[in-house]
Amino acid sequence: MDTSLDGRTAVITGGSLGIGFSIARAMFQSGARVAILARNPEPLERARATIAAEAATARPGARIEAYPCDVCNADAILSTHARIVSELGDVDILVNNAGRSAGGAFETITDAQWQDDLDLKLFAAIRWARLAWPHMRAQRWGRVINLLNVYAKTPDARTAPTSVSRAAGMALSKVLANEGAEHNILVNALLIGFIRSDQIRRQHVASGSQETLDEFVVRAGARLPMGRIGEPEEVANLALFLASEAGSYLTGCAINMDGGVSRVV
Repeated sequence: MDTSLDGRTAVITGGSLGIGFSIARAMFQSGARVAILARNPEPLERARATIAAEAATARPGARIEAYPCDVCNADAILSTHARIVSELGDVDILVNNAGRSAGGAFETITDAQWQDDLDLKLFAAIRWARLAWPHMRAQRWGRVINLLNVYAKTPDARTAPTSVSRAAGMALSKVLANEGAEHNILVNALLIGFIRSDQIRRQHVASGSQETLDEFVVRAGARLPMGRIGEPEEVANLALFLASEAGSYLTGCAINMDGGVSRVV
């Protein structure tokens, strides 16, 4: 199965750690010119250097570049997009991965917290897609992959604002898929369950557990249908498939990447 991305430019928000990092590495290995974005320059540069060190095993033409960017800021998105186009070319593949878990009792969530969550998880995806769309439409080829979570389909108590912004992201994915299909712009969403990532590390720290991180991950995974937490590389494998010609007839799907934890299909 050919999953090469030769000659394609990919933008990955939240690309310095976890799932975003693994997707960036997979797309770089497959020949893409990859732009990774995050707010903090130091881990972003470490991620770029780590991936660049694997250049000998990547396909010819692969590049990896780091672009510090606060995707909550509309002006920052505009200027970063302009830099990427100038340095790497127009955006062919967009992976909206930036986000963090935020949840609490509804009556305690302030307007500012709602707005912060929507800016990070919804408006960032809207703004990036709007910038990439004209080029994708003109060349009749494009891929947009939105990283959401299972609460987009099955919101539970105390999961707002994340469950609400992610549900909006799922609706956005379907709208874009329906508008993009005639132009060969394919748009899909991956609904994440429990994946070993920096978010899991933060949960481990917040729990105050005396366990090691590995012990915490094993215990948390034992409660899941597959008996384990997923690995970011497993998410990256699916994202690579969706971005490549191998996934050329798949659009408008919200795929549960959760090892069976979601109660709905």
